Amino acid sequence: MVKRFVLLMACALLLPVAAQAADISGVPKLRNGDQITIGANRIRLAGMDAPSLDQLCLGPKGDRWTCGVAARDALAAHVGNKNWTCSVLRTEKKVSVAKCMVDGEDIQQWMVKNGWALSYTRYSHAYDADEKAARAARVGLWQGAFIAPRDWRVRNSKTVILGATRPPKNARRILLASASGPVAPSPDCTIKGNVNTAGECIYHKPTSRWYAKIQMKISKGTRWFCSVEDAEAAGCRETRR
Repeated sequence: MVKRFVLLMACALLLPVAAQAADISGVPKLRNGDQITIGANRIRLAGMDAPSLDQLCLGPKGDRWTCGVAARDALAAHVGNKNWTCSVLRTEKKVSVAKCMVDGEDIQQWMVKNGWALSYTRYSHAYDADEKAARAARVGLWQGAFIAPRDWRVRNSKTVILGATRPPKNARRILLASASGPVAPSPDCTIKGNVNTAGECIYHKPTSRWYAKIQMKISKGTRWFCSVEDAEAAGCRETRR
């Protein structure tokens, strides 16, 4: 009995250490508005859903903009080069789903409250009130028209359009497309990405020899990038010629 008691006490003492070991800390690299990497750890921010980098939205005046890039940049501007502490909740396909804090602030809540992400109600309702507040204040994505990120990834002609602005007649065509179409989404997003015959993703800067010959068609798996960092984060390498 004594040995069993000692063993149970030892296990109890180890529990806090195990829980602590699940935390990942460091200055991250932002992949997009809800995915980061800290060292070799890929992390998805729990309870919220931000637009993909190639998702297009409409601004208050009906102008299209790369809202996924804007969401990521808003997060980058807010946190700067600060240290993050992420508590891992679960792991999905080698990606840690975690709740992350910066200087005691709930980063997921900040993203939803400022309209750069939606509450991911499929998994959690923790940020429902923050989404409601952002919608009422018409901030972030809510200032214009957009498709919920979770719906955009499986979008079709019946996908619901959200936002504060009454979308123009051609809104659905724009919002159902992506930054992979024939026209660069903005003057700042002119790097072309395509898939070669070996299945590799290759990116081409405007100075690339073959840049002008690459036709940007969604059906061919092409997409625009706003920076070399975006392209490499998506798993692409620079063309060798």
